[in-house]
Amino acid sequence: MSNAAAEIRWLLEEHLPPLRASVEAALGRTLALSAHCPAILRESMQYSVAAGGKRLRPILVLLSCEACGGELEQALPAAAAIELIHTYSLIHDDLPAMDDDDLRRGQPTNHVKFGEATAILAGDGLLTLAFEVVAGLSIAPDRVVACIRELASGSGAEGMVGGQQADLEAETGGITSVDHLESIHRRKTGRLIGAALRMGGRIAGADDSRLAALTRYGDDIGLAFQIADDLLDLTSTPEMLGKGVQKDAGRNKLTYPGLLGVEESQRRAEALTDDAVSALREAGLMSRGLEALATYVVLRDR
Repeated sequence: MSNAAAEIRWLLEEHLPPLRASVEAALGRTLALSAHCPAILRESMQYSVAAGGKRLRPILVLLSCEACGGELEQALPAAAAIELIHTYSLIHDDLPAMDDDDLRRGQPTNHVKFGEATAILAGDGLLTLAFEVVAGLSIAPDRVVACIRELASGSGAEGMVGGQQADLEAETGGITSVDHLESIHRRKTGRLIGAALRMGGRIAGADDSRLAALTRYGDDIGLAFQIADDLLDLTSTPEMLGKGVQKDAGRNKLTYPGLLGVEESQRRAEALTDDAVSALREAGLMSRGLEALATYVVLRDR
């Protein structure tokens, strides 16, 4: 077994399962909403969060906190919060006015099961609940404020939401260069991944040099993750991914393989992960978990 394969096996079989279990428990506590929340709205919110997924973003919160010497228990609410943000974005992305998807993680999308109006409100509910959770972090007030700012910046008009708007515009206006494509995905995918890493670092009290390294790691991993997604959309099956495939090609949406070809896209993803690991090491963040995750991002099959 190659070293990369061995590290991925260690990550998936030993290191991540307890972290993922902690995240799932935190999400369960977070979504134990009172009777003041209408039952159908609560069910809709819980449905999409409970659908599973890789939990990449909350795990990045925990891994970055761990790498910076922080307490994982303190970071769990922030980990849950960023997954709420991610899930809200998926609910809205799947809507007929956006990507118009019927399948997510092998199950009917939220609007298919609950109707469009309730799906929109479920996304709104998850978004606002995320900020309520981060505001209640049991850390120094200045770190709480910094985490709120990270989450807002990563998910808002100059981050994930702005990236989604640019992506929609590109469907009709076209993408002419790799730089244009990367500018979209740095916002749509990368900014929230960066927010996850920096929140973990801030909770642990990381200094500016370590926060800068986590930012660079997040930028690289965010792009590598998107390249891998584009490749999987081209080469995988609905059964493997739990969602439709080759929809980008059907909408004439330009992707990394469409611009660069499959082999060059794979090489670009690998170069990004190499740079991500270098960023960590240069800042003295010798994190086996983050390094293994970087490798997994480009070698995953779903």
